[in-house]
This record gives sequence, structure tokens and C-alpha cells, in this order.
Amino acid sequence: MNSEETSEAIDSLIRQGRSFAIYRIPGEKHPRFVMQSSGSARLLYSIEELNGQTGFVIAPFRVTPDCPIVLIRRDITEVPAVLPMDSIRMDLEFHPNGTENPSEWKTEGDYIRCFDSFIKPLQEKKLDKLVLSRSLTQNRLSGFSPAKAFYKACQQYTRSYVYLCHTPQTGTWIGGTPEIILSGEKGAWNTVALAGTQPLQNGELPTYWDEKNKREQQIVATYIHDQLTSLGIDSIMEGPYSARAGALCHLKSDFRFTLRENNKLGDLLNLLHPTPAVCGLPKADAYRFILDHEGYDRRYYSGFIGWLNPEGRTDLYVNLRCMHIEDKILTLYAGGGLLSSSELNDEWQETEDKLQTMKALL
Repeated sequence: MNSEETSEAIDSLIRQGRSFAIYRIPGEKHPRFVMQSSGSARLLYSIEELNGQTGFVIAPFRVTPDCPIVLIRRDITEVPAVLPMDSIRMDLEFHPNGTENPSEWKTEGDYIRCFDSFIKPLQEKKLDKLVLSRSLTQNRLSGFSPAKAFYKACQQYTRSYVYLCHTPQTGTWIGGTPEIILSGEKGAWNTVALAGTQPLQNGELPTYWDEKNKREQQIVATYIHDQLTSLGIDSIMEGPYSARAGALCHLKSDFRFTLRENNKLGDLLNLLHPTPAVCGLPKADAYRFILDHEGYDRRYYSGFIGWLNPEGRTDLYVNLRCMHIEDKILTLYAGGGLLSSSELNDEWQETEDKLQTMKALL
């Protein structure tokens, strides 16, 4: 099939309610495709249930009965030709398209009110870091093609993990993220500490980072190190260094380590998720604060996504810079890390800059 036929075939799979994912790993030229040929994708309700599992995973920020972890079995690895609709038995037990959309922030005033509630516990030193996110809802224009948006993202964001995923349980999601939560194979594994954000300087990586960004990154790096140590894992850290992600730049540190056995990756993922890059510290207190005060359901934004295989290669990424595609609307997501020194205008602009990652695909 040519590119037009491939895009039409992928869009047709969405209309048919198929469970599939197409994704491009940074550094690779060609995307990979995974589709389940029959039956429903597997639903899991705790991250530990991923122990010993193989498949394409899409996990939410918070697991709930309405927002489970979904595991797609890899039965088919090539995009199939367009099939007639009446040849498909659609599973409509879950289907977010058509359900009431969660509350969305539409104005800067909503963000200001939420920022004020988030900054207070930071300035009172009750919490070290909080991540405040927001969503932006736009009408879906006729002719919008999720598949063409995916291929455009692959061209524009060569250093990011780019994916397009659909299941009846999750609906359709597309994203481009620079943050690994867990990748590796056999004994060699790695994760990253990613925090701090600023635009590129005339297309080049910046040479200066202010104290707020450096401290934010150090908090995340310390957390990753301590979490790995708590499992008896000795890690080697490289960084921090400036890393490009689209038109933005982040401070990044790599953590490399070995695992004696790979059949409990779910336990390790549960320890790492949600990372301080999408939640805050102390982790449990920050997580609860976000659920109580952020004002909307993140769903699969700031969860994690990718291929899981304890017997082979695993590539899982934090689901940043993403978009939920529904029949009539598109919901874009972005967030930023807050410290006690954070300034409202700077943080609002950071979310605006991050939303451009998905806006550029429209």
C-alpha cells in the first residue's frame, strides 16, 4: 500500500473499533504496528498485574473501573487493507466516544485559580513539587485524519516516541513524548529523570538554565535514584544535560541498571509511576492533592504507553504531549512542574508551548 492507502486503512481500523497501536521509537526510521485480531483487549486494574505480561500497554494516570490499564495482544504486525464495516464485529461494551466529556479548562482564569491553590502548599513547604496540568478542547474539523497526524508527528518529532493507539476501552489517543519510564531487555535497563523546560534558542539548545529548572530536575533525579535503591537496584546516572523535544528543551538524566529477573516489571513500574515529572513530591501526598484539586480527569494523559515484553525488548514512555481524538472534538493535554518559586505567567506560557506539539498536527 502507498502512504494514502495506509492512512485510510489505519483510519478505517479506528472506525471499526479495532484494538491496535502504531508507534515509532526514537532513532528508528519506520513505525511498528500491533493489532489484536479477535476478542477484546485485556483490562487490568493494577499496575502489578503487568508482571509477566506481553503486549502494547496504555495505562492511565489513575486506574479506575472506567479507566483501566489496557493490554493489546500482538496478533498482526502489518497494517491490513481496508475491510468493509460489515465484516467487523465491534465490541461496544466500552466506548468513550459519545460519553460525557470530562470538565475542561477553557480560560486562563481557570488556570489562575488552580495555580493559586497549587502554589500554597509549596510555599508553606507542605509539598516539594506539584505538577499542574490543563486540557484544551477543540472542534474536530471534517477531514481530520488521525493516521495522517501520526505520520506528520513522525516527521516533525524525530527525537520523540510517537504513537497512535485505539481500543474500544480507551478511544483514540495520539502523542509525542520524550520521557522513558522503562526500557531495555535481558539484563540492561534504563529510565530517565526529565524536568525543566524552556524553548530552543534560535533553534539551538540553550546554554543557561535558571535555578528553578535545575532544582526541579534534581528533585526528579533524586526520586528516581531513591526508588531504584529501595528495590536493591544499583544504578549509574549520566547527566543532567539538555535534551531537545520538538521546539522545546528539557534537562535530562539517564539511569542505567541491571535486573536479576524480568518477570516483575509491573512491580518496578508501580514504583516509578507516576513519576515526579507528571505528579510531584512527596509522591503519595502530591498524587492525592492533584486528584482533589486539579479539577478534571487526566485519563490516559500522564500515564504510560508502549510495548512491554519481559522476554524481549520493552519500550515504555510517559504519555506526555498527547491528544484524545473523539468523533466531534479533540482534547489536548499539557502540564508543568511547580515549585515554591514558580511564577504564574511563566508556567502558563510553558503549557502553551507544550500544547503546540499537538496543535502543529491539526
